[in-house]
Amino acid sequence: RRAAGRRIKALQRQLLDIRKEKTLELQLLQERLEEERRVHMETGDFPQETSDSTCAVVSLDEKLEVWMERYERDMEDKQQELNSLRNKKANNLSQLQELAKKYRDIEQVVIEDRMEKEALRRKLEKEHMERDAATKIQSWWRGTLVRRGLSPYKKGKKPKSRRERRERRKSEVSLLQELQ
Repeated sequence: RRAAGRRIKALQRQLLDIRKEKTLELQLLQERLEEERRVHMETGDFPQETSDSTCAVVSLDEKLEVWMERYERDMEDKQQELNSLRNKKANNLSQLQELAKKYRDIEQVVIEDRMEKEALRRKLEKEHMERDAATKIQSWWRGTLVRRGLSPYKKGKKPKSRRERRERRKSEVSLLQELQ
């Protein structure tokens, strides 16, 4: 029973497929028949059209002349437009080249300015380091003078007279000036 049911379903499917194919074939044949009828009608009307075609040829010649004139005008207009666009392109290209040159020049100035600033920064940094080093050396030297008692900052004996005090102050000031 099952096999028979399957076979019936398979046959039904085949039958549906065959029906679809036949309907498609029928549609194609109908379309061809319509085309043949149309072609037959057009060929039957051809002798009438040939007599009308001599009049149509004259009007076609006139239309051709009009269209040729229009074509020439359009070509001239388009040629002028093309020339105008070429000129604009050339102008834009020259402007672009000028701007590119200006950009390169300005970029060179910026690079030089950066280099100068960097050189100045290095110089100032070097001077600062040298100043710090000189200050350290001076501090060390003054400390050495104080520790050894050679500096004007050491405690000395009190001068006995006013004149000795003045001389001592003068010697201290001159020694300080020499150190600086």
